[in-house]
Order: sequence, then structure tokens, then C-alpha cells
Amino acid sequence: MEFKISKELIQELEQLIQSKKDEQLEALLNDLHHADIAEILDELDFDDATYIFKVLDSEKTAEILLELEDDLRENILSRLSPKEIAEELDELETNDAADIIAELSQAKKEEVIQELEDVEHAKDIVDLLRYKEDTAGGIMHKELVKVNENWNVLTCVKEMRIQAENISRVHSIYVVDDEDRLKGRLSLKDLLTTSTKTPIREVYISKLNYVKVDTEDVEVARIMQKYDLEAIPVVDELGRLVGRITIDDIVDVIKEEADKDYQLAAGITQDVEANDSVLELTKARLPWLLIGMVIEIVASYVLKGNEIAFQKYSTLIIFVPLLSATAGNIGVQASAIVVQGLANGTLKEFSKQYFSKELTVAMISGTIISMFLLLYHSVMYQQYQVGLAISISIIVVILFAATLGTLVPLFLHRNKIDPAIATGPFITTTNDVFGIVLYFSIARLILGF
Repeated sequence: MEFKISKELIQELEQLIQSKKDEQLEALLNDLHHADIAEILDELDFDDATYIFKVLDSEKTAEILLELEDDLRENILSRLSPKEIAEELDELETNDAADIIAELSQAKKEEVIQELEDVEHAKDIVDLLRYKEDTAGGIMHKELVKVNENWNVLTCVKEMRIQAENISRVHSIYVVDDEDRLKGRLSLKDLLTTSTKTPIREVYISKLNYVKVDTEDVEVARIMQKYDLEAIPVVDELGRLVGRITIDDIVDVIKEEADKDYQLAAGITQDVEANDSVLELTKARLPWLLIGMVIEIVASYVLKGNEIAFQKYSTLIIFVPLLSATAGNIGVQASAIVVQGLANGTLKEFSKQYFSKELTVAMISGTIISMFLLLYHSVMYQQYQVGLAISISIIVVILFAATLGTLVPLFLHRNKIDPAIATGPFITTTNDVFGIVLYFSIARLILGF
């Protein structure tokens, strides 16, 4: 059953904190999952959250730390000494510990590393800090199980028992040579059904997927999704096994990338959340609003330049909002499919076949919409020539919007710019200007004004 926070629980916790009944407080929270406790702490003020954090055992609070909202985690870390932070990090896997340390100031970062009790753990964390956070090296774990190809099965099992003590989940057993270069993986079934004296080199599987430390995290996610992997090994420039990435790390990458693309599509230029300050939210949202305003001013000048047409054919102006909305929708739909294809690897670059398919869809959609418009205009206004001009314009504008929505994301992707930018305000506002220009150009040709 899913945990739900109640007012009564919050009040009870606040009373226990106020009366400093630490044992009762610990007893109340210890049976809860660390994610649920993190949710509770987010509901309390900073002082009460920090108090609870210090009451609970570091084995519990280390996991809670990872689940907290950024501002609360930052506040709690600021109130902990380097030694207290080090105690938390000693309970975490290397990549999680590295993520926490990366949020600290340089001075405090060095102090915390010096306080870590496990020297090997500290070395692994320092090693991870040198990688960019959006690469395989930046999200990998150093904890893994590896065996030497020259060992026999009996030695392998003994070594695996030692290595597995510090690992929460063993997804794969990796095989390396004397230089730690990745050679393959070992099947648990083969390990259990093979003679204890058999050398590992005779039973390991040489074919396996792996990534390099500088592979982008989104590419790692694509590979793991394509081959349905729970974990993937990471090698350095020399092919040496240096870590592994598990599916839970990739879920975080996918979520972050989806959140970022969703915000870009909505015209938000930087990563923000609902609990961010008014200033941060404004800074993230205002740029595209200003750009849109400038583009729409250009569109208004186009309309102003066709005042004579409005006086003679008044119904032309009535259909401008419909034209803008339809072109915007078609453009966003086309760009969304392209961006999705680029993200999941089904579309890697410009394809004549896909482009012609998109234009065909636009042509069919435009023809159906234009027929409805022609019929509607003919019935309502009996201006058949004007209705014809409007319906032809709609087809051309829809084809233009589909072309723009297809080609712009591909162009951005080719130039290493996130194509998700092209799924929101950029497409709709651009279509507004060019759509209106095309609309009146075609109407001028047919109606002769």
C-alpha cells in the first residue's frame, strides 16, 4: 500500500521534535521507506527536517539524502560538519556519494573526502568526480564483480564472494585479463555447471555490450533500452573495466531528459521546478515570451500591410486566427515526431522517404481541412472566389508548417543543438509570420488586390 502523509503524522512529529523525544521519533520513522521519510522531511521546516536527519542512523539517512528536494538537501548539508557528511557518504555507493560531494563547495569537498574512513571508497569517489556528469563515467558505479580469465571456477567463486559483500545487487560477472581489460561476461549457469578446475577463459561469453567513459548518458540509455539491459559495463580509453551502469541510473537519466525536453517544448530555457523562486521561474520563461512578442509584432505589420484587402474582402481577416492555429499545430506535431525519432534512434538524419511521408500526411490533412473551409465559406458568405483563396492558402501553409517542423529539428540535431527547442514556441511563432505572408500572397494572386 502506498504511503500517504497525513496532517496528524506531521503534527505528531512536530510535537516529538519540540519535546525532544528522540527514541519515540526514531521508532516512528524507522519502519518507513527512506523515500517516504524524504517526502515527510520536505513537508517540515528546515530546522525540524535537520533535527530528524540527525536523530536517525546514518545508514538510513544516507538513502534519504538522495531522495530530498535539492534546496532541502543543500540546507541540511550546510548544517552538517565534514565528518557527519563523510559518515553519510560511507553508506552510499560511489556514484551516489560523488553526486552529493559535487554539490559542495571546493573547500568543503576536500574536507569531506579527507574524513572518509574507507580509503578505497574515497579513491573511487575522487575518480568519478573527474568525469562530466552527463557521461557514462559521470553516472557509473565503481562497485562491480569481476574475475580474471586465468582463474579457474573454484578461485572465481571464492573471489566473487569477497567482492559481492559490498554490492547490493549483482547484475553481471565481468571477465578481465591481467591488465584489467574487459574480455567478456560470465554466465551464472555456466559457473554452476562447470568443473571447479576449468579455467574461466574456456567458459566466458566474449560478446557483450559496453560503453566508454565519455559516452553521453542519453546514448547509454538508448543502448540499454535497445538491448533490454539491466546493467552495462564501462571501459576507459585503454579498454580497462572501470565501472558499470545499472537500470536505476538510466531511469534517472531518462526522467531528467524528458523533463528538460518537455520544458524546452514549452519555451522554458533552463531547468526549473514548481518550488523554485519567482525570479528563477521568470528568468526561465521570459526569453521565449519576448522572442515570441517580437515575431508577433512582425506578423502584425504584415496584417497592417494588407488593410486594403480587409476593406474589400472582410472575411479574409476572420480566418487569420484559424490559419495561425492550424499551422502551429501541424508544425508542432511534425517536429514532435522528429524529435521523438531522434531521441529513440529510429530517425538519425534527414531521410527523403520520411520527409515525403510527412508531406503526404500534411497534404491529406490540408486537403480535408481546406474542403471543410471552402464549404463553410461558400454556405456562410457566398463569396466563392474568396473561399477558394482561403482554402488553397490553408493547404500551402500546412505544407510549409510540416516542412518547417520536420527540417528544423533535424538541422538543430545536426549542429549539436537540442532539437526539442523546435517543438514549442519557435515553431508556432515562426509559422505565424510565414503563414500570414503566404496566406495573403496567395489571396493576392487569386483575388488580384
